[in-house]
Order: sequence, then structure tokens, then C-alpha cells
Amino acid sequence: MKNKLFLGLAVFGMLFNSCTSDDTADIIINDNSVTNNNGGGTNNNPGTLFLSGTYTEDLTLDADNTYKVDGALIMTTGTTLTIPAGMVIEAVASGSDVYIAISNGATIIANGTASNPIILTSDSSAPQAGDWGGLILLGDAPINSVTGAATATSEIASLPYGGTDSADNSGILRYLRVQYSGGSADGQSENNGISFYGVGNGTTVEYIQVFEGKDDGVEFFGGTVNVDFVSVVNAQDDSLDWTEGYTGTITNAHVSHGAEHDKGIEADGYNTDIGNNSSPIFWSKPTVTNLTIVGNGSGTANEAIRLRAGSQGIFSNILLEGFAEGFDLDGDAGATSFNPTGTGVINGDLSVTDVTFTDVTLQVKNDTGDTFADSDFLSGIGNATGTDFSTWGAGWTVGN
Repeated sequence: MKNKLFLGLAVFGMLFNSCTSDDTADIIINDNSVTNNNGGGTNNNPGTLFLSGTYTEDLTLDADNTYKVDGALIMTTGTTLTIPAGMVIEAVASGSDVYIAISNGATIIANGTASNPIILTSDSSAPQAGDWGGLILLGDAPINSVTGAATATSEIASLPYGGTDSADNSGILRYLRVQYSGGSADGQSENNGISFYGVGNGTTVEYIQVFEGKDDGVEFFGGTVNVDFVSVVNAQDDSLDWTEGYTGTITNAHVSHGAEHDKGIEADGYNTDIGNNSSPIFWSKPTVTNLTIVGNGSGTANEAIRLRAGSQGIFSNILLEGFAEGFDLDGDAGATSFNPTGTGVINGDLSVTDVTFTDVTLQVKNDTGDTFADSDFLSGIGNATGTDFSTWGAGWTVGN
């Protein structure tokens, strides 16, 4: 995908030399000078510092300043982006080319608090889903779309990700809210609210929310990152999505659907556009604990959780409310098939313990080709309470 790469910050009252690059997203600009670029428009707020470009040195934002992202902001290997608690960073509402990417080997320190969350949002006076791209983290943890230590390339920015370091550390996201993201580049390349590409479990991710995103809320492309306390509200595509062999944990997750939405969870064992190329082969198999998904009622044709392409997973304490279908399992028959989702149920690699269905018409739809009873997949029906979102989400989340 093509992106204009402008380097630097536009600073009121100072004039600096500028530098230029071509339109190729993966060129490294070694000149870290400051420029007065503001994305090609007129700077109506000269007190705002504009951020874009490919950074080869650390970038630490100052709590006394106001910042706006006006293009692709890419932190390269060895650099750190530090965002102080309580900071609101606006992004120019021009779609997919405005995003923040933390390359593999780079880190982000976005360490907010419940009383001072960090907010990444649109600069529009009437913001809406898809105004800007979103936040992208890339790491060196295992993925199953490549062989061995090879890397894959991200949909947005064409940055490498994946490797052999399960403990990869991409930094800290804590009390962070991403709003009005998901700008689409084309039919195949779409931003999510927060994208984790091969991110490892050395990364700290807790208390995050994606609000009013046009595509997926939070998506995992392989990796082992653990996420605790995550809220997705009004995502227009899937709220939580995993593929490419994701094997981390998701604990205390709350999903609430808006008028436009797809699934609460869409889970793939591998990326069907690429293939499961790992050797030995492994599948997505996260552990999901304390999950609530609230839909728009069983009268609408919707699914809470879709498990397909051989995805495995261990679910416990799951509360689903307001869906035509609770769990929809898709795949092919047999352990040696391309999409052995049903085999995961039979082998105990895909299971749900303690689940409550409220206003759900069909609890399980089996389209895997394998034969199993609902009781082979579900146990403890009626025992789940889901996550206590009213407690942990108080004060820093929106839209509920």
C-alpha cells in the first residue's frame, strides 16, 4: 500500500528545514529533522505538533503539547514511542493512510491510568467510524503463515512480522482507547482498531478499548500476546478476530454490538488467503476466559462466535446475549483435512466450559462435517456470569 511519508513535527513559531521522500512506505528516512509539514493543508492551529513519517530515533511525547497524526507514523526497529497518561492524540480524518505502526523490534509505552486514559481519536468535528487507520503493533512471535523463522508482511504498511520469539516484547498498552478507526485502503487491506501482528507475551496489554471502528475491533495475526480487560463497542465488522496461529490469552473481554456489526468473535486457525505453512503445523488456540458478548436480539440473523479454518480454543465463563446463533463451527471432516475445526472438538482442543445463553435461538451450529454432540463441545450451561465490565470498565471506557 502506498503511503506518503512525511517526517517530523510542525511547531508553532519555528521554521525548520524539510526533507522529502518518495511514496514508498518501507523506505527508511535517516534524517530526523523537524519539518513544518501538516499533511498538505493549512495549519489552522499553530500550537499543534503534527506527527508522521518513519522514525529511526525514540519519540517521547510531551504532556504539555498537543499532537495530531497526519500520515503514517512508523517507529522502526530499536526505537520507542512513549505517550504519557491522559494524552489525547487526534488523527486527521482522511482514512487508511493515517495510522501508527510499531515495527517489530520497536516498542510503544502507552501507560495510561483509569483516571487518565490515553485516547487515540479522529480530529473531525463529527467523527465517524473509518475516519483514520488505527494502531498497529508488529513482533517476532510465531505465526503459521510462514515456514520456520521467515516473516510475513502486514496488510497495512507492508511491514515484516513473525519469528520464533514467543516472549517478544512490543511494549505496554494500558488504559488506552482507540476511537473512529478502521479506514479501508481497499477490499483486501483494512485497518483495525488495534492490530497485533506476531506480537509476543512479553508485551503488556491490559485495559484497552476500541470504540466505533469500521473494521475489526482487535485482531490477532498469530503471536502469543496476552490481553486482559478488553472492550470493543460498535465495531462494524468483527469485534475480536484471530488468525495465523494465535495462541495467547484473552481474559475479561466485553463486546457490545451497534446497529452495524458482524460477529462478536471470528476465529480462524490460519489465514486462508495464505495457508498453514508452519512446520510442524500448529493452529490458533487461544484461551478465552470471562467473556460477555451482547448482540441486538435473537430476531436478527447474527452469530456471536464463529470458529472456522481449524481454529482451536479453550473457552470458559462465556455469556452470550441476543443472537440467532451462539457458536457457529465451520470446517472439513477429519483430522487431516485443511480445516479440522470439528476434530478440535472431538480431541478436546476446542471446548467451552460454563456458558450462559440469554435470548439465543440456536446454541451450536455444526457445519464442520464431523459428528459430535453439543455436550462434547459445551459443558456447564447456565453457569457463566461473563466479565464484570461495570466494575473494570468504569470511568475510562465509553459507549455503554
